[in-house]
Amino acid sequence: MKRFWLTGILAGLTMLAMAQSVDDVINNYMNALGGKDKLLSIQSLHTTGIANFNGNEVTTETWKVQDKLYRSETNFGMGSFAMLVTDEKGWMKSPRGSGNFDPMPEEQVKSMQSMLDCSNPLVNYAVKGHKAELIGKEDVEGTECYKIKLTLKSGSDINYFIDTKTSYLIRETSKGGGFGGRGGGGGRGQGDQEMKTDYSNYQKTEDGYMFAMTVSRGMGGAMTFEKIEVNKPVDSKLYKAEQIFFINKQSI
Repeated sequence: MKRFWLTGILAGLTMLAMAQSVDDVINNYMNALGGKDKLLSIQSLHTTGIANFNGNEVTTETWKVQDKLYRSETNFGMGSFAMLVTDEKGWMKSPRGSGNFDPMPEEQVKSMQSMLDCSNPLVNYAVKGHKAELIGKEDVEGTECYKIKLTLKSGSDINYFIDTKTSYLIRETSKGGGFGGRGGGGGRGQGDQEMKTDYSNYQKTEDGYMFAMTVSRGMGGAMTFEKIEVNKPVDSKLYKAEQIFFINKQSI
């Protein structure tokens, strides 16, 4: 009986130590980006970025409103792609479709709710209803990282790889969309296909917010942000699926 009692105590202490380690890593990550309060102050984001893919310039503009909106529009010259997700519904416009927004399946909308988070699902994760687990350390292309598995309240998982030295997030992976990084982009709901996003070139904006200015996503090439605006007013029309606002402001 005494052995089982001791075993139970040791198991409990181990779990407590692991929980503290997870929070230590996340706290260091938040501090590297300006602190928890600074991150939670982000209520809206507007970004524009440019990538070069197979010799073609690809331009992406993204809007986020905390817990309410994620909208992304990509123009690659020969066509365009758009995605709109709110706290209730989602739509997608494919370059191969009719040119109109098509409703997303309910499960896809659910899996992509983390994209409405302007800071990162890691920030204040417990209050948001998520669960974090420190898996251990892993090498990411020569950089030693802490690997954290975050289980969202929706049931989806996101893996975060945080540099042990700088505490910056340098990679995240997930399946079926639901990326939660601070680069302003997100996954595109590819079912069970694993999506990988790498973050680099962290810089501080004039108003003191720290962002990764270069985001690389799978075969999509590296995108560099030319503009990041924090807490600017967001046009209510962006919540609607009937109209598209590309960077050149021309309807398609």
